[in-house]
Amino acid sequence: MKIHEYQAKELFRKHNVPVPEGSVAFSVDEAKAVAEKLGAYPVVVKAQIHAGGRGKGGGVKVAKDASEFEKYAKEILGMTLVTKQTGPEGKLVKKLLIEQGLNIAKELYLSVLPDRATAKMVIMASEEGGMDIEEVAEKTPEKIIKVYIDPLLGIQPYHLREAAFGLNIPAPAMKQFNAMLKNLYNMAVSCDCSMIEINPLVLTAEDNVIALDAKVDFDSNALYRHKDIVEYRDLDEEDPNEVEASKFDLNYIHLGSGNVGNMVNGAGLAMATMDCIKLAGGNPINFLDVGGGASAEQIENGFRILQSDDSVKAILINIFGGILRCDRLANGVVQAAEKVGLKVPVIIRMEGTNLEEGKKILAESGLELINAADLKDAAEKLKAAIQ
Repeated sequence: MKIHEYQAKELFRKHNVPVPEGSVAFSVDEAKAVAEKLGAYPVVVKAQIHAGGRGKGGGVKVAKDASEFEKYAKEILGMTLVTKQTGPEGKLVKKLLIEQGLNIAKELYLSVLPDRATAKMVIMASEEGGMDIEEVAEKTPEKIIKVYIDPLLGIQPYHLREAAFGLNIPAPAMKQFNAMLKNLYNMAVSCDCSMIEINPLVLTAEDNVIALDAKVDFDSNALYRHKDIVEYRDLDEEDPNEVEASKFDLNYIHLGSGNVGNMVNGAGLAMATMDCIKLAGGNPINFLDVGGGASAEQIENGFRILQSDDSVKAILINIFGGILRCDRLANGVVQAAEKVGLKVPVIIRMEGTNLEEGKKILAESGLELINAADLKDAAEKLKAAIQ
């Protein structure tokens, strides 16, 4: 689950990670009130959407005075902000973060995240802060330092020193940096964060260490432990189909542009199915895993969600019947098709428990469903359908 920058900074404050003074605003008048409370210029106006690259898209401006501030607030609030991460359709800006300007001496990059390859937590940092870290990793990987931490041992003083020396933190800021990094690591662990990223982390001319930006993602599977964090969820920033699917405990991810909807039971089978769609000349528009024990109602709602996307020109259902029996799948598909109709060709490949019963249900439904003998046959029939 993603949250906004202003929400991430609220958590930073709770965990004693220094951030600039500021507050969120939902209107221009509220923004002006925050600016007045800050008391001095420059003041930064920042669009709040779930995407990076906001500055390059015109969503971050530094105002030198009140008139400039009002101009920027009016321009950014209500704009459709397009960045590399939003796609060409962009996202509507409904809120602003208003913050004090800082006397910045140096910009750094800092992140804390789990590393699955080593089963450890890793602090990733670079002196090339404020830039696209992907570009730094590609062109100058030697400028990125990594400090690995055994989660059973926890963060130790030598980890802090390794990160600080790697970033060439000046002596007057060393103590503050170490305290900040320790608190940041503890927040990552205690809040079940899948990523914390600060870009940039700044050193001010006064030798203060401050998180100028904040991006935090959480492990959705651990949110039952964090009711307070769940309240940060902003449904306006999420794909409508993903929100709808979550109501029925369906694992749905929108993949952007595509023309084929797919429904499977199992993440590995989903990946193989999407490969087959690509080989057949199609382009998968979603990942939809109904799980091993899906009910007919879940199948029905999954099918309905797939058909609700106007970009979908065909649907491939690929199920291996184990816990999810083939007859249950067939009943769910028939129920959905009878309620919402068949708007596009639907190819069904089933294998496993109660296969013959499932085929019988589909055959006797009177619906124009396309049965496939195996995955190769399904791919060929999908290719014919989308052409």
